[in-house]
Amino acid sequence: MAPQPAFAGWRVLELSNGIAAGYAGKMFTDAGADVVKVESKQGDSMRKWSAGGGPPGALFDYLAAGKRSVVAHDRAQITNLLAASDVVFTDLTDGWTLESLAAQTGPATVVVAVTPFGTTGPYVDDQVVANEFILQALSGSIASRGWPGDEPVQAGGRLGEWLAGAFAAAVGAASARHAARCGRGEIIDVSTYEAMAIAMGGLPAMSASVMGADSVINSRSLELPSIVPTADGMVGFCTITAQQFQDFLVLIERADLIADPELAAIDGRIARRDEFLGMVTQWTEQRSTQEIVDLAVAFRIPVAPIATPATLPTIDHFVERQVFVESARGVLQPRVPYRGEAIPTRPPGQVPELGADTGTAAWPSRAERPDPGCADALPLSDIRVADLTAFWAGPVATQFLGALGADVVKVEGVRRPDGMRFSAGRPPTWDQWWEWGPVFLCSNNNKRGTSIELGTDAGRRVALDLIAASDLVIENFSPRVMENFGLDWETVRATNSRAVMVRMPAFGLDGPWRDRVGFAQTMEQATGMAWMTGHADGPPLIPRGVCDPIAGLHAAFAAVAALVIRDRDGIGVHVESTMAEAALNVSAEMLVEYSCNGVELARNGNRGPGAAPQGIYSCQGHDQWVALAATDDAARGSLARLIGRPDLGHGEAGWRDQADERDKLIADWAANRTVADAVRALRAGGVAAAPVKPPADLLTDPQLRHRGFWERVDHPAAGSFLCTGMPFAFVGKPRGWIRRVAPLYGQHTTEVLTGVLGYGSAQLAALTAAGITAPRPAGL
Repeated sequence: MAPQPAFAGWRVLELSNGIAAGYAGKMFTDAGADVVKVESKQGDSMRKWSAGGGPPGALFDYLAAGKRSVVAHDRAQITNLLAASDVVFTDLTDGWTLESLAAQTGPATVVVAVTPFGTTGPYVDDQVVANEFILQALSGSIASRGWPGDEPVQAGGRLGEWLAGAFAAAVGAASARHAARCGRGEIIDVSTYEAMAIAMGGLPAMSASVMGADSVINSRSLELPSIVPTADGMVGFCTITAQQFQDFLVLIERADLIADPELAAIDGRIARRDEFLGMVTQWTEQRSTQEIVDLAVAFRIPVAPIATPATLPTIDHFVERQVFVESARGVLQPRVPYRGEAIPTRPPGQVPELGADTGTAAWPSRAERPDPGCADALPLSDIRVADLTAFWAGPVATQFLGALGADVVKVEGVRRPDGMRFSAGRPPTWDQWWEWGPVFLCSNNNKRGTSIELGTDAGRRVALDLIAASDLVIENFSPRVMENFGLDWETVRATNSRAVMVRMPAFGLDGPWRDRVGFAQTMEQATGMAWMTGHADGPPLIPRGVCDPIAGLHAAFAAVAALVIRDRDGIGVHVESTMAEAALNVSAEMLVEYSCNGVELARNGNRGPGAAPQGIYSCQGHDQWVALAATDDAARGSLARLIGRPDLGHGEAGWRDQADERDKLIADWAANRTVADAVRALRAGGVAAAPVKPPADLLTDPQLRHRGFWERVDHPAAGSFLCTGMPFAFVGKPRGWIRRVAPLYGQHTTEVLTGVLGYGSAQLAALTAAGITAPRPAGL
């Protein structure tokens, strides 16, 4: 009998009018759920959406394929669907509230609301209007991107909304699994702003919190080298380590500069930007993209061609792995970003016509589910995770699982601990300097830390004992590493026949890019995210940051889906969840628009298809900017009056056709005001507006503080600081997701090996004497 998708038989009701909740519903559709979409008589606004000015609906088709559609005027039908649903995803448009939904759903239903700021807090009380662009300004994203002295720029592609949808899907899946076991649902309040504060302003905000507001990465996110022209296109590099940069100089035939101390540091390269870029482009413009990629790969320098809507489907790795599939309408789109023999997913289904299932879609009532006494537990409190992840994407996945109650045991090597311990922290002159990495500290909460050298026979035996005692194994090494450790899937399954193993390779377990080095920057270059980010007359820019959390959330969702199959079918499940394919899914709009309509979307600075005008404008003071977005005619008319030009009118066409001229008028108006004054005036006139916040300002943001987003932790080495929790709250329950601070290196080795694995003191002593475990990383 063929295996069933994870969520076969699950009932999901979607009450949404945009990307975030719609994408959460899509993820459940892909996993086999019956998703019914409730729409107004006018239909979801995405049915009429086109980012490129072509025929509307390409993105809606991607999000809605395989769902059913009912129109909300049939109240009896909606009442039935609400009462019998397992999960409800909503953005609280069309008059829905958490209270009205809670009154109509069953006790085991999970309701997940995704809204710009969540449902409480001063920004909600003040009715602050915000689209994705305004949220990027508030979240530290825009202020972090671009060159000093230039206008900072948004990340293209509405990535924050996709991110929030992935958070909603993952927490919805974990909570629904729990509700099925324990008979009690949840009402979950997801904030898009908080999700973006983690993933889009998060890196410098974490640094500012741990290291102080003048920390190294609390500034514009700059990389040199990054994206440069070639003889036939563009190519992107990423040199994270000193060795990679030295190898890069050899690559471009400038080994004579290896000893240059200024170029060795990013600050020095920025100071000599024109000189440095000149020598790089002199070399790259004489060679084809493929030639450069082949050479860089030989040096193990992270590299990728810059994907465009037209070239994306032709990239050899994506072609060989068949990562693009045709929809029922023949439109090319990314496949589901995880796969495995025991975890089948649905291919793209038909797109429902508006109201096609009105009057016919119905679910029988669910029988009352028993409560075996676990209803008040966290959703994943029955799960133990063997966490073999490092850097950011993998730890995001396991921290999410740990926040929801899983017992996460983090394994770090003696010779190669998690590299984020050493990133942007203290210099080696500090005591315990490896305990200060800000991203490590904010991405490894709720975990027990163990030290195990996996590249030895004895260490492998310890790892296998941990796997035998775990439900889930998750790792994000490059593919060859686990095989070299002797910890491949066949070995894991032989050790624990009910284990779920989630592997998170950058590019996949097969294909021509299988063994390439890949960081988030590389994914953003290869998947089109960079193509959509930057000024229209400038080079593409990497969004920088969001790709790691997006990959982690998709892996966490896949892990929960695999656990559902394990619980249901009593089998072990192997899952491949790649970073690149997660990125492709959330940047799908450029591909579906091109495949469906032949429209090549591209970066356009701070302008966007959802508002006119939309942009940021310099105010009084150094590097002070106000962001505004006029999303309707009323806002445009108000803005025209505000800047003293009521004759400009409120029609969208005029504001788009004369965008440059009208931008100058707005810039003149803003230049004479402080940011605070400009924001007050714009909001009072009904225009969406916000300060372009530097990431450090998130630490004192009134909305984030009110909702308990920041959680103060006391770390034995780094002291007291504010740390990001989860971007959601369980309504009616105290908020506070961090129960255990990020572990010191090897802090819980003895606790885990004795309490979980049953080792005795003699075994522990022998492992330490042999260097299999250690109280500190080797070689420091």
